[in-house]
This record gives sequence, structure tokens and C-alpha cells, in this order.
Amino acid sequence: MKHKINILIALSTFALVALCFIQLYLVKTTYRYKVAQFRLEVKDRLSKITNDYSDLDSSLFHKKDVLYKKLAENYTVDKSNGEQIKQELLQNQFKDQLTARLQSEFEKEFPELSIHFAVVLNKFVMYNNTKQADTLFAEKPLIENMIYGNLASLDDAFLIRNYVGTTSSDAGNSTYKLLTEDALYVSVKNWELIVFKRMSSLLLFSFVLILTLISIFVITIKALIKQKKISDIKTDFINNITHELKTPLTTLSVSTKILERKDIKENEEIYNQLLHTINRQNERLQHLIDQVLNNSLGHEEIELQKQKINAHTFLNTVIADFKLAHHETVLETDFCSESPMLTLDTFHLTTAILNVLENAVKYGSTTIFVSTKLQNNLFSISIEDNGMGIEKSKQNLLFDKFYRVEKGNVHTTKGLGLGLYYVDQIIKAHKGSIDLVSDLGKGTRLTLLVPSAM
Repeated sequence: MKHKINILIALSTFALVALCFIQLYLVKTTYRYKVAQFRLEVKDRLSKITNDYSDLDSSLFHKKDVLYKKLAENYTVDKSNGEQIKQELLQNQFKDQLTARLQSEFEKEFPELSIHFAVVLNKFVMYNNTKQADTLFAEKPLIENMIYGNLASLDDAFLIRNYVGTTSSDAGNSTYKLLTEDALYVSVKNWELIVFKRMSSLLLFSFVLILTLISIFVITIKALIKQKKISDIKTDFINNITHELKTPLTTLSVSTKILERKDIKENEEIYNQLLHTINRQNERLQHLIDQVLNNSLGHEEIELQKQKINAHTFLNTVIADFKLAHHETVLETDFCSESPMLTLDTFHLTTAILNVLENAVKYGSTTIFVSTKLQNNLFSISIEDNGMGIEKSKQNLLFDKFYRVEKGNVHTTKGLGLGLYYVDQIIKAHKGSIDLVSDLGKGTRLTLLVPSAM
């Protein structure tokens, strides 16, 4: 059964992790789509502005074309100054003017966005009369080749469009054809935040969905483990109660058969002994049945018959009864100076305290120390022993119905696992609480707390 549960948990965990990864993949795919959609939206709107440079300021862009033509003519005259021409292209006199003009147009079109841009010169290629290409300038897009704009890097920028320009000259020694290519790149400040805002509903839904799945998974696994524990405890209880019932039933069966013998009927002494044996076994059976019925009640079902008692007088009576049955156990007391008057059910509370004391002996205690304290309208009865103690992982199960402390997979002591459950229910019925401190191999201290003013 345990192996099957482990397999089920493993498969459920795998399925949950797989669903989480699928959900993550869908969110990432949607994110990429939203990014592409946002960039296309920006690109379409910017393209309308930059479709025709003359719409912005024809005089400025005319200056750019004049510069291109002048530098091309200079290159046809002296090809050795190619690097100088490149620098003149990049450090042109209309750089600041065009940057300011285009930035102003962007701000009008996108008042809600902060846009930085760069126009990068990618190609400056000349064709002479022999139709051979003379590449003065042809590189991958680099921010260092920006002819105007205010962008610091192309890392986070995206391409809006390329502008290809051609011009030619047939004047004497300046016969050429010129091909130029400019590329406009833009970067929108905090664009990730804008995309995430557009995805906020989806992200929230995905988060709630994943959280719900994980919660359901955890609750289901906890319920499964709890049901497994309950099943194990009940099976153990059935085995224990069966074992406890076998002895008196066997004795009754044997005694009854002996009574049927004629020689026994004629022997009054033996006959009476057998009757006493049958009576004792009947009482034992009744005790077992009563223990199961009475100790199985919850604290809400217990009807207390309260009476006013002196706390220390009551405890001394309980301890005296315990010592009669366990004279080999050393029991010491340290009661507080003030003995309050408490309103308690003496029958149930006596049984509860005796259960704790007998439980200590059952699990190896040779010395028990009982102390009392009165503080903050609470009367505490601490019972400390030097027994085997309880490991931390088992302490939260100690007061569960039918639970018995085990060593390994074997129970080393007899019992039905109802004693401490009964103690817990009786203290709760008195509106009190229980505090447990224990270390494996170092003993246990169990403190019963009941209201002193009731």
C-alpha cells in the first residue's frame, strides 16, 4: 500500500510539474507575441512619420543629400581619403538639428511613450563607369555609425525601416552612381513594463491557476497520507483489541468446558474457583468494552459532573492510589504553596492523571516527578518522567485516537492507544490544554493546564 501511495505521489508530482512548465511555456509564448505586437504597433505609427523626410524639414534633408553628393565627388577625385570621408559622414553638421526635429515629431505622435532613436548609416557604395562597386562604407548596424539620433545602444532597440537612396553624376571626372542605406532604430523606455501591463490579466489568471493546482495537490496528498495513517491505526487497533479479547475468551471457553465435568461439579472448592475465574474474565471483557466506548468519546460529548475540591488534597489521593499499584516506582512531588479550590469532575480527571502516570511506567519510567503551579488563573499539573521519551516527529500524533508509540515497526507495549486521547479530551472538556516536552531517551514532561476559576 505504501509503495502504491509513493508511486501515486510521484506521478502526481510529475504531472503537476509538467502542467506548470506547460503554463510557463504558454505565458512565454504569449509574452513574445505581445512584444512583437507592441513593436509592430510602434513601427507602423513611426513609419507614417518617417515615410518621407521632406514632410519633416525638406531643407535639412536636402543638406544631407548635398553632403552625400559632395563626399562622393571628393572620393572620385581622391580615393585615398576614404576614412576621412567616413568620419565626415558620421560627424555631420546637421546631426543635432535632425535629432531635435525627429524627436519632436515622435513626442507629438507618442506623448505616452519615451522614445529614443538612431539613424545608422549601413552602406555608402559607389559605382564607376566600369560598373565596379567601390564600397566606401558597408557594415553591420553599429551604434558607432549613427549619423543622428539620441540612442546610446542598439542592444535593446528594434528596426523600424531601412531607407535606400541613390544618386548619380555624369559631369566629367565625377561620373558615378551612389547607393546609400540608412536604418532607423528605436528604443521605448520601460517597454517591458508596458507589455507586462497588457498581459496583467493573463499573468494574474495563470498565477491563480498554478496556485490553485498546487493547493489542490498539497491538500489531496495530505488527505491521502492522513487516510493512510488512519487506516494503519485502525488496523493496528483491531489487531490489538483482538489480541486483548482472545485471552479472556479462551479462559471462559476452557472454564465452561471444565464446569461440565461431573467430578468438578462434585468438588465445591474447584467449582467455586472456576466460577470466580469466569466472573473475573467477564469483568475484564466488560472493562475492555467500556474502555473502547468511554475513551472514544470526544470532549464535546463528555458530560462532566463537577464539584468543588481542594487541588492538592485531590492530587495526593490520586498519587496514593497510584503508589499502591506501583510501589516499585519512585514518585516525588513539589506542590506550590497555595492550594486553590477547583471545580472539576473528579472521576474523569482522576482517570486522566492515572492514565498519564501509568503511561510513564509503561514506557520505562522508574522515577516520576509531579509538580503544580498557579499562574494567570491557570492551575498546572506537571508530570515529568525519566522514561524512553518521544521523538519530535511523533509528538503531534501522541494524542490521536488509537495511536501508540512504537519502536521501529514493532509496538513494544500493550494497549489500545486510547489513554492519552482520553486525557486530551478530558482536559479539553474542562476548557484546559496540554503542553508536552520530550526528547528521545531523556524522558517526558506533560503539563495539564485547567482554569483555576470556573
